[in-house]
Amino acid sequence: MKRWDLRPFEIRNLFNPAFCGLIIFRALQGYEEVNSDGMPFSLSLLVLPLCLHKGSRETIADNSRSYLLRTIEKNQQISVGFAERTNSMLPYVLEGFGLLMERGCITVAADGRIQTVKKKVRVAVSGTDETVSCQRAARLVGKNFASIADRATIYRTFGIRP
Repeated sequence: MKRWDLRPFEIRNLFNPAFCGLIIFRALQGYEEVNSDGMPFSLSLLVLPLCLHKGSRETIADNSRSYLLRTIEKNQQISVGFAERTNSMLPYVLEGFGLLMERGCITVAADGRIQTVKKKVRVAVSGTDETVSCQRAARLVGKNFASIADRATIYRTFGIRP
């Protein structure tokens, strides 16, 4: 990972640790709406590749009333290149987690599940249309992950070996 000041302007803006952390936090909140135990770390790694990729995000938002597994089945283009995208975004996910931990916004349970800390992040979803779209998609992804409740199924659906 390059030092912050050596990264291209576009990368600094799109993969800003505060923004990436916010997207992860919104997914964790969505997960906790269904399962208060918190999201497993392994599932949290899939949030940014789904929510920052415009095609995936829009497909998920357009099918918000449908089950995620059915949405992926009907829209196979989401899975194309997903494993590579997930792998390449891992450093940004970890930076986002680092900022969330440093600011006391999340806690990690003994079993590795990640939970949000209440009143640490603004409840209102605000920003540009694009950032609001990312945050809303993250909440939907979190809720869907909690509803599925099986990490292996989620990973297999996206073509990733658990």
